[in-house]
Amino acid sequence: MLLLAASPILLASSPEELYDPLTLVLLAGATISVLFASAWAGAIDISAAFVCFMLAVAFVGPAAAFAIPVVAELVTFVVRRHRRAGRRYRTSVLPINLAATAVPNLLAALLYGSLVGKLENAEPVALAVLALVAVAFLILNFVLLSTLLALLDGVRVRTALRPPRELLPSLALTVALTVSIAGVFARLGLAAGVFLVLIIVAFTYMSRLVVIARERTERYAAMSWGVLSSLVRALDRRDGRTARHSAAVAAFARDIALECAMSRRDVELAHTAGLLHDIGRFALPDRVMERDGTLTQADWEAIHQHPELGADLLRDLGVYGPVAEIVRAHHERIDGRGYPRRLKGEEIPEIARIVAVAEVYDTLTTQDTYRDRMTSFQAMTELRRVAGRQLDERYVEALASLLAGRGMDYRHADTADFDRELAIEGRIADSVALDSS
Repeated sequence: MLLLAASPILLASSPEELYDPLTLVLLAGATISVLFASAWAGAIDISAAFVCFMLAVAFVGPAAAFAIPVVAELVTFVVRRHRRAGRRYRTSVLPINLAATAVPNLLAALLYGSLVGKLENAEPVALAVLALVAVAFLILNFVLLSTLLALLDGVRVRTALRPPRELLPSLALTVALTVSIAGVFARLGLAAGVFLVLIIVAFTYMSRLVVIARERTERYAAMSWGVLSSLVRALDRRDGRTARHSAAVAAFARDIALECAMSRRDVELAHTAGLLHDIGRFALPDRVMERDGTLTQADWEAIHQHPELGADLLRDLGVYGPVAEIVRAHHERIDGRGYPRRLKGEEIPEIARIVAVAEVYDTLTTQDTYRDRMTSFQAMTELRRVAGRQLDERYVEALASLLAGRGMDYRHADTADFDRELAIEGRIADSVALDSS
């Protein structure tokens, strides 16, 4: 309907606009930009095509301003449909994209033409009008696209029309960049304008490569964390304390790090390492996991290898590097009598010393352990007794401060939940961010 309503206006426009050399340049730039657009929220694409659209508004006229997005969307539709041959492709998206880009751009060209005509001398007023017209285009584009997609998908229109606030800074920068390019073009001519458009198109392509790399990283991170969570659950079937204990150690380690005013990164590192500290136990034989059996010397040697096995497993799955080293060292002792490498004192990673305190405390205070359960007071007395030899005294006292005034539900983490502490979607996002930094 919107496209048909635009027909009389196009017939009244000058067809010479379509043969203008600048029209061809902008058409090529817009088409390439739309083809390699970076998707946001699965529906809205961000590309340099907007710059080409606005330059057509400022320098060519309504016919070109309408034709450029139409051709760009048609070419993109044909290419993407060919790429997805044999798979479901939403042909209904094409008229929606046409209505949400071509019609607003036509209206923007008509409005700019009536107020300014064509941009010639980069006058500040003319550039300010272009900025306002560009903002109006973006608003109308968002409203039309969101509304039409909501109606197509059966989603509430009000929900779909929530503004993408996280995109506002980049959109404002894009408008400013577009106006700047228009000013340069008005002063220096076609060659300078073409050069700048090529730069923007190249940047769009590079952005697309970044998006593809990020998507692949997300899939890999999802696979890695999915495997790890499955291993912990399988281990929990062999030893029913594993999932709860891992969640409790993660929570205590995180809170100790917070109590010590560590950085946000180190707090997350302590939490993640606590969650995965016993993952190496998955490689232990069944008889070692049984509570009632008598362990041989070989069994004890196998137990002493579980931190090394866990670190190797985490490294092979590509989990953030420092986590593996923390897991490897969480059974080392301050006096150097720990395992597997007999590190001592400051040789032990700081967060591994935190995880060690959290693990010993939870092991002493829980009811699903191998020994008689201690009260929180008794456990802290024991931790202080071995501080300076087995455990780092600083983190023992940090735990004592943390427990002061806390209730029994916190002191005895009987209801610690592995899935809640895992929060897998957030961990995937953190993995992607860490890999990108």
